[in-house]
Amino acid sequence: MVAIWNIFQNQILGMKWLNVLIGDGLSAVGLDITSRLGGSIQFFLYDTIKILILLSVLIFIISYIQSFFPPERTKKILGRFHGIKANILSALLGTITPFCSCSSIPLFIGFSNAGLPVGVTFSFLISSPLVDLGALVLLMSVFGTKIALTYVVVGLVLAVTGGTIIDKLHMEDQVVRFINSSSSVDIEAQELSRKERMTYAAEQVKATVKKVFIYILVGVGIGALIHNWIPTDIIQKILGTDNPFSVLIATVVGVPMYADIFGTIPIAEALLAKGVGVGTILSFMMGVTALSLPSMIMLKKVVKNKLLFTFIGIVTVGIIIIGYFLNAFGGFFI
Repeated sequence: MVAIWNIFQNQILGMKWLNVLIGDGLSAVGLDITSRLGGSIQFFLYDTIKILILLSVLIFIISYIQSFFPPERTKKILGRFHGIKANILSALLGTITPFCSCSSIPLFIGFSNAGLPVGVTFSFLISSPLVDLGALVLLMSVFGTKIALTYVVVGLVLAVTGGTIIDKLHMEDQVVRFINSSSSVDIEAQELSRKERMTYAAEQVKATVKKVFIYILVGVGIGALIHNWIPTDIIQKILGTDNPFSVLIATVVGVPMYADIFGTIPIAEALLAKGVGVGTILSFMMGVTALSLPSMIMLKKVVKNKLLFTFIGIVTVGIIIIGYFLNAFGGFFI
């Protein structure tokens, strides 16, 4: 079973055959793939094609599943639960919504309009860009099962914990009034046919790939630069586990960037190859996906400053704690 799983992880998810194929093709046209330039081109082509293939397949499957859970049905499901159970369910719901943080905010507004508790909506807002089924599979293709599952688990814990804390602080009055006062229409979701669900899933693939394509290219480009051009000792000095501030640096550097998890994976892959600790890498990924500057600007439109800074503080502290914890026990996850 272990051998079968390794083949599945390396050849199906990791597409190692594709890397070999691209390397052979580049060598055939006279490019030395052991050189910096040749290695960078091979890394760029391999990661870009692999991510686009996996992303398209995963988004199609996830969107097909998501078609069974329109906002009206989701509201009814979440409305049956209270307390931490509602936060857990809301965080889990975020795993089937393959959106970046900016795309999650309209759904956050919709849930607020539906009258869901503010803590429950924030559990979704943290989880949605941070953890999804597509991210799990892509992470498995690059880092293996242990790191992928660890990322998902700590992301869900952060989402549930963050939402629960906000709920306990009773900050309902911090959501901008026009959102809460908006009328909510409770319409029974129209049942879709299989063909309509397939069409919806295909449209989501097209829209998502179009939206994230530039970030994938940028992420893979940065990953190729780190992988082949920046010396290992420089990366180790800045982000290595010997630097006690590595997690803080990775988190702070990640926040101003705007990308979804699919754009951060090639960068994380290159950092791992340079010996950067798994906690530092995951802190960087979480900072980019959960606290990007553009999404915070959008969120500022719908919540007041007290709630906004509470959210940022809780998520930032959570990411840093997770990073140092995973660095301390990183040997178990590799």
